Amino acid sequence: MGFSGISIWQLLIVLLIVLLVFGTKRLKNIGSDMGNAIKGFKGAMSDGEKEKKEDTKPEQLEEAKPEKADTVTENSVKNGGQEKEKV
Repeated sequence: MGFSGISIWQLLIVLLIVLLVFGTKRLKNIGSDMGNAIKGFKGAMSDGEKEKKEDTKPEQLEEAKPEKADTVTENSVKNGGQEKEKV
């Protein structure tokens, strides 16, 4: 008894049927395609984690910076303080 009631002979029979249906060349291509897909997935996951770490750093810096105060110019003083200069 192997895995949950499946014996080694049953697994070998299934493997033989798969080889007959797909052939060794096609199975090799399927295996390499699956390997590349897994590599791509792992790479995307690590890139996502790097971006997540980079995204949190600027937020922390923004919280530490004081907000810019509006500057008063001569025009705003002449206009009674109604106009503010864009910074």
